[in-house]
Amino acid sequence: MRSIVIFCIALGLPLLTQAAVANEQSPKSLNESRALDSSTVSEKVEADEGTVFTTNRRKNSTLNSDFDKNASNQDAPEVAFTLLGQDILRGSFERLYWTAGQAIAGLAMPTPILVAAGNKPGPTLCLTAAVHGDELNGVEAIRRVMFSLESDKLNGVVIGVPIVNMHGFRRTSRYLPDRRDLNRYFPGDPKGSSAGRIAHSFFNEIITHCDRLIDIHTGSFHRTNLTQLRGNLGKESVVQFSKMFHDVTVLDGAGAPGTLRRAAVDAGIPAVTLEAGEPLRLQLKEVIQSVNGIKAVMYHMEMIGQKPNRAPKQNVFYKSTWLRADQSGVFLTEAKLGQIVKKGDILGTVTDPITNRSSVIRSNVDGQIIGLALNQMVMPGFAAYHVGIAADEKKVAADKVADSIVAEALEPVAENMKEVAREAAQTAAKTSNDPAKVSAAARKAVQDATRNASQLVDQPKSDKDKDSSPNEIDKVIDPESISSPRPNDELEEHPE
Repeated sequence: MRSIVIFCIALGLPLLTQAAVANEQSPKSLNESRALDSSTVSEKVEADEGTVFTTNRRKNSTLNSDFDKNASNQDAPEVAFTLLGQDILRGSFERLYWTAGQAIAGLAMPTPILVAAGNKPGPTLCLTAAVHGDELNGVEAIRRVMFSLESDKLNGVVIGVPIVNMHGFRRTSRYLPDRRDLNRYFPGDPKGSSAGRIAHSFFNEIITHCDRLIDIHTGSFHRTNLTQLRGNLGKESVVQFSKMFHDVTVLDGAGAPGTLRRAAVDAGIPAVTLEAGEPLRLQLKEVIQSVNGIKAVMYHMEMIGQKPNRAPKQNVFYKSTWLRADQSGVFLTEAKLGQIVKKGDILGTVTDPITNRSSVIRSNVDGQIIGLALNQMVMPGFAAYHVGIAADEKKVAADKVADSIVAEALEPVAENMKEVAREAAQTAAKTSNDPAKVSAAARKAVQDATRNASQLVDQPKSDKDKDSSPNEIDKVIDPESISSPRPNDELEEHPE
């Protein structure tokens, strides 16, 4: 019997020891810490009573200490904002993960989201890269920016997404697995194609939290770009945003439908595309230029105090054109990226490898080379050089206003003509199966309707238009008044 008692005591002793150690090493709340500093036992007991310690698993343990949720607001860490269902605390650096829920269970490819929250409130700047999976310079640029930030010197929040298109990135492909270009589906469709659903998820879960957006790209299809911004200069907010990049060249353009920056601007978020270099390569010069541009933006947004060293001088191009090859063969460039060219300058040659017949590519404008094709085999019509054309800023702004007014004035006319043509065609189709007669009837109806078109154009759309004075033309430089700026069609030769 005595041996049994001794055995039970020996068995229970380690458990009692572990419990005592655990109780001694348990973390203390702020109230408990204050109680330990007190000189009376009664104060310590009062502090221990009613104190509940709760850990927050989502915090970064290296930057934040655990604290009592019941402590005073003065001692509680401030939540900067909530992203992907997680509270981001002031002074923290978090790595979150976003997934569009498209993958087979167990084969998901979550996308890392880096979030740096400063100790002080401020704007939220979003940085995205690798929307096209083969574009690498932006990945490195975002890494350098994000891991150079210090919470005690940062105002606001920076959200960095180095690799948006993880599917394409892993396959070193520009596209999604279904060969769709993700940068043609924003803001997305929750019931659309796979690309549309991915775009919708990313846009609504990440981009809508941004105050400003910089989407980083490179050239595509064996082309390289001078470090430059693509922005809709028909929006005053974008104009001011682009000026923050200091000496980075700016090219005007609304952006193709479905691009991330266009969708962001349409949603009220000033956004630009930062183009730098070529795909499938890491180019340190372009990376450093991108980082410097982003840091300049953060300075002007009063997020950091580090003032840029570069002179705030920019080349702004409202127009551009592509110079093309006229024959097949080996394309070899003589001109360089960023070179200033004059009309008539020879920029490169194309040589047939079989006949040795050569032709030259000349510039037909004065401007600067902002994009060019790498040396390669080309076909007739191949776009070899992208040249930014200098233009008078006020004249271009006035042209945009004129285009906008014409489009606005013709909108009711176009709608009226459509209705007239539709009715005439339907009437003719009831009495004739001849497509030519139906077409002729619709055309005649439209011609008759054009006689009254001037009445539709002359009708003012609002009382505000009636009160406009002749001096209003002096205000055409206000780009925010332009509802739909003229797109730069040549940009489509280099899709973002």
